[in-house]
Amino acid sequence: MRKEISAHAPIRLSHKLFPEVSARKFSRFLKTLLTAALLVVSAGCQRGGSPSTATASPAPAPPAPADASAQSSYADAVARVTPAVVTVRASRRTRAAEQFPFMDDPTFREFFGDRFRQTPEGQERVERGLGSGVLVSADGYILTNHHVVDGAEDIRIELNDGRAFSAKVVGSDQPSDLAVLKVETTGLPVLPLGDSDRVRVGDVVLAVGNPLGVGQTVTSGIISAKGRSTGLSDGSFEDFLQTDAAINRGNSGGALVNTQGELVGINSQILSPSGGNIGIGFAIPSNMARNVMEQLIKTGRVRRGQLGVNIQPVTTEIAASLGLAEGTRGVIINNVVAGSAAERAGLRRGDVVTAFNGQPVSDTNSLRNRVASAQPGSEVTLTVVRDGREQQVRASLGEFTPENARREDEGGGGGEGGQPTRPTGRLGISVAELTPQMAERLRIPEGTQGVVVMAVDPSGPAAMAGLRERDVIVEVNRQQVRTSEELRAAVERTGTRPVLLLVQRGGTNAFITVTPRP
Repeated sequence: MRKEISAHAPIRLSHKLFPEVSARKFSRFLKTLLTAALLVVSAGCQRGGSPSTATASPAPAPPAPADASAQSSYADAVARVTPAVVTVRASRRTRAAEQFPFMDDPTFREFFGDRFRQTPEGQERVERGLGSGVLVSADGYILTNHHVVDGAEDIRIELNDGRAFSAKVVGSDQPSDLAVLKVETTGLPVLPLGDSDRVRVGDVVLAVGNPLGVGQTVTSGIISAKGRSTGLSDGSFEDFLQTDAAINRGNSGGALVNTQGELVGINSQILSPSGGNIGIGFAIPSNMARNVMEQLIKTGRVRRGQLGVNIQPVTTEIAASLGLAEGTRGVIINNVVAGSAAERAGLRRGDVVTAFNGQPVSDTNSLRNRVASAQPGSEVTLTVVRDGREQQVRASLGEFTPENARREDEGGGGGEGGQPTRPTGRLGISVAELTPQMAERLRIPEGTQGVVVMAVDPSGPAAMAGLRERDVIVEVNRQQVRTSEELRAAVERTGTRPVLLLVQRGGTNAFITVTPRP
């Protein structure tokens, strides 16, 4: 059979054998002949093949064509969203301060003209800002950023249909960087708020706003990360959605929406060395925005709960030092503020918080935001691991205020000590006992006990873990130490496992793990 016809062997047919056939008909004839030859080969192989190939598997069916319109266009979602996204123009009057007096010097102006001429000192000038906002009610409530309207004396809102209104500030909250405005009209288009907790990394999102004043613009991207804290603003309560949708100046306060046209975030910040978009933008989640907005509309201010602890993440090394199960997530308390809700509830330094009201705690940011979202005085339940045992602790939250926040930041003390004693070679440090005189000289809170790091071997394990000179070691493996001998003995008892140190530095407590030398 294979000698008679081969699909790969050239078939030579001279057009001269068919003088009455046109070139086009001859081509069709040739294609038909080749197809028939291939069918003969296929049938012969099925009759004479081996058992393993006697029944050929059917060719897989081609995949069903995808709905190209759903993947290539978001025009329907954009049409629903854009009428509810507005431009915010804010202005305020300021008085100019004299900065470069030589710029008004006649000799300077002779060479450079008026290009560098400045506003005379004390003369009033108008500063103008540009941002975006989102209509959240038909009767004129608008969500935007605090920094867009901070200090503004006159605010104008421009709709996508060309209408413009004067707006007033209902309330503004710097810690969350959110503000609520109000215009006196009705029948406005509204953007529905989605559930930002259901947003997943990889979801497609659209950013809508007025970047750089060019006019309303829509950009697309995905959710790159959740739960981000940048510290670029006030930094108190940040739980950003990160996106690579293009966000630039003027997008602040605008909408981040999903493909269903629901608001999932308020665009707030970008991370960029140049001030322009590089694909790292941040939006305030809609659930946080909803909570803040409702309080601002109702009372004009935001009340937040406060626990009264300093916390840090549980690293793999800390978990190993505490004997926690592999994969344990949570935060460890390194300081409890005196008189706080945490102290009243019986929380202790070294407790590991793994859940808040039944919701897992993965990092410091998640616990801080969950506590803050609860109202002062509310009863909450924390799941805590203490001395290897899990237990539930109930607490009645206090209220977050700037004064209380400072108490948390200052809690824990700091310090350094007196004359160095015998170094504990396994950690690569030398320490000294903390005397009252040394504590007073170094402004360490009264009553602080521990040993002070006087020198650190740059190549030693302590330096690798981040320990520094003038740090005060308060505890080793959850046991208080007051002398260098107690420190040495505690390290020896640890063996080859990482040592968990509680360290005071600059008025703050922190746990540090150090793996001793053999």
